[in-house]
Amino acid sequence: MLFNSLTFAVFLPIVFMLYWFVFKRSLKRQNVLLLLASYVFYGWWDWRFLGLILLSTLVDFFVGLQLHKTEAPKQRKFYLLFSLCVNLGLLGFFKYYHFFIESWIDAWSFFGIQMHASTLEIILPVGISFYTFQTLSYTIDVYRKQLEATRDFVQFATFVAFFPQLVAGPIERASHLLPQFSRERKFDYSNAMNGLRQILWGLFKKIVIADNCARYVNIIFEGYDSYSGSTLFVGAILFSFQIYGDFSGYSDIAIGTARLFGFDLKQNFAFPYFSRDIAEFWRRWHISLSTWFKDYLYIPLGGSRVALSKIVRNVFVIFVISGLWHGANWTYIVWGLLNALYFLPLLVLKRNKVHIGIVAEDRILPSIHDFRKMAVTFILITFAWIFFRSKSVFDAFQYLKGVLNETLFTIPEIRPTFLFVLIMIFVLIEWMGRRGLYGIESLWGNYPKGVRWGVYYVITMIIFLFGAKQQEFIYFQF
Repeated sequence: MLFNSLTFAVFLPIVFMLYWFVFKRSLKRQNVLLLLASYVFYGWWDWRFLGLILLSTLVDFFVGLQLHKTEAPKQRKFYLLFSLCVNLGLLGFFKYYHFFIESWIDAWSFFGIQMHASTLEIILPVGISFYTFQTLSYTIDVYRKQLEATRDFVQFATFVAFFPQLVAGPIERASHLLPQFSRERKFDYSNAMNGLRQILWGLFKKIVIADNCARYVNIIFEGYDSYSGSTLFVGAILFSFQIYGDFSGYSDIAIGTARLFGFDLKQNFAFPYFSRDIAEFWRRWHISLSTWFKDYLYIPLGGSRVALSKIVRNVFVIFVISGLWHGANWTYIVWGLLNALYFLPLLVLKRNKVHIGIVAEDRILPSIHDFRKMAVTFILITFAWIFFRSKSVFDAFQYLKGVLNETLFTIPEIRPTFLFVLIMIFVLIEWMGRRGLYGIESLWGNYPKGVRWGVYYVITMIIFLFGAKQQEFIYFQF
């Protein structure tokens, strides 16, 4: 079920009304309702894959109980490995089966040996990378004794399948989200209104910015060999805004929807395109995934408190796996390697934590120095996104070759002027609201009620008037 669909527009009010007006006196019934609603939400796409979520839920609930019961190191390691093998095994089979088969065949063909393999028609379950990492965080934290195992199956199952963030995050830690299912929740009008504002802003990002960008991005990337360097550069810029509007828009809708039901989800994007270096960008982009890899992979490998050679290894491991997490294609691996190359000099020179605070926190405009840093970082990220968007590594290099020639300084064949105006307005609003959790959270907080509602009305009208044809969220494929 898509957030930007009529189906969800009917589904959400029904669940909301039942939750607060029919089952408000019973925490357990509220949790059961959320669980059933979550399964309906996911099963609307393909009910057969509900079995995978249920299997992961049962495995990690069982493992959690066993880890709670035993103190024997060998048995604890066995249960942890059992959870890892089941969850990562399912993820690997559904997501990477064809990738490894095709890579194996291509490797042999390089030596002149032709191989053929019959492959299965495997459909990638929506959101499997997200809920797999979410359940694993629970098992690992229980194994580390950083979290007590739950004995309430309904609460745990609802934590795994919670519909606002089920298929595209944020990837919530069990230590943060799971306890919220055991606490009594009371309706808070101001919190609900805050949630609706965030949903509205998320829909604007997705429907107005991302989907309109997608129209031109698809045309340019599909026919990149027919356009000038300037047009290809425009396509890359538009994809940067498409993927940001698409993914952060989903996160805003997810977080806002959770607020309607009295839940607090972690911020997943913190205005990443205002970053002054790559390290800051990765602290602000897809925060839930970045911190997951940091806590469960980078630090266990030794982090940055080891020899330089191991620091280099750890950085490349993290970014390559992050690339592979995004998809079964060499383009994602090259994208990860490129980001590792961007990030490594900052880490080696110990400049990766220079920019911790908000840019121009006490000023209206950034300094020339900060603006130059933001521009350079944005261009570097945009060039990396070319690999992320391209169908193959060959296509990505051909695209870059098309950008980096004398036609880069010509007038683009495709000039979506009105879209660029919308993007400029969008960037301006995000800049003015960068001190909040999302663009319009505090922008008009001190304005009269009539002015605020007028702004919400204008945003709603823009969504209806300039929203592009409905498209799936990019991160559904991950």
